[in-house]
Amino acid sequence: LNVIDDFNREALAIEVDTSLPAQRVVRVLEQIADWHGYPARIRIDNGPEFISTTLMRWSQDHNVIIDFIQPAQNAYIERFNRTYREEVLDFYLFHSLLEVRDITQRWMNSYNQERPHDALTGMTPAAFRLAAS
Repeated sequence: LNVIDDFNREALAIEVDTSLPAQRVVRVLEQIADWHGYPARIRIDNGPEFISTTLMRWSQDHNVIIDFIQPAQNAYIERFNRTYREEVLDFYLFHSLLEVRDITQRWMNSYNQERPHDALTGMTPAAFRLAAS
């Protein structure tokens, strides 16, 4: 599960596991809400973990609008997924999920704090967020 902010392209979460049931998705969204507040809306595809009553209930409880799209209709996350796949998943030979999570966390920190983005006028996602606040 990869979650990015459309505004500043910040990677908010990358949840790594062999499966991600709806309850786990909700737990990740709650963690993000603890850090950043609840979003007005989220954009998701029609994967089974996203069309569950668990996620629908969560969105209603927190007044979050869910925009359902086809998997390839979200250019931001598709580009992010490709970059993550090329730079992490395809680059390393992992021996455990713990190792994937550790490398992913380090990569995500670098992505948010150190990597300038053309779409953000050469700023990092973290710097862009700070400049906008």
